[in-house]
Amino acid sequence: MRTRGLLLWMSLCAFLATSALLSPTRHVIVPDAQAQDEESKKIVPYVPTPQEVVEKMLDMAQVKKGDVVYDLGSGDGRIVVTAAKKYGVRAIGFEIDPQRIKESHENIKKAGVDKLVEIRQQDIRTVDLSPASVLTMYLLPEVNMMIRPNIWNQMKPGSRVVSHDFDMGDWKPVREEHIKDSSGWEHTLYLWRVEAKK
Repeated sequence: MRTRGLLLWMSLCAFLATSALLSPTRHVIVPDAQAQDEESKKIVPYVPTPQEVVEKMLDMAQVKKGDVVYDLGSGDGRIVVTAAKKYGVRAIGFEIDPQRIKESHENIKKAGVDKLVEIRQQDIRTVDLSPASVLTMYLLPEVNMMIRPNIWNQMKPGSRVVSHDFDMGDWKPVREEHIKDSSGWEHTLYLWRVEAKK
């Protein structure tokens, strides 16, 4: 497994270990039931995508005027902000973590793209993907596989999907690229096009 992917797996292990320590069986008091519910919906740890990888993902997707970009697990909003700022498209990020959402709103305001960008606090497994013509994601292999049926069933033919570091099983990408970021980490990007149902 590539180094960046390994880092994500290690983050997931730490995330799961922390979740286990906070389990109710250990009698830890969680003051806010909503916060506990949000924690239970976090299925991917936060590992930010380097900006040069963000740029490459959007380039691979051939984002153009009229596109609607969705980013699942949008973190601090860097993909949706870049899509709006560079291509002038509507972009919507889906994130469950209130801290990341707060950072996203700050980044949106700072970039001056608040008329084009929206962040929704929502479990990514429940997102209706049908309005999106471009979907970006940096999830985990098993989460990609959870989302895959929604992509096939909801997205229109010709829609583009770009995943950072993880593929989607036997769904062969139309393009695969390797990129090194400024710190020397290697990243793999996968591009698929949604086909018409047969």
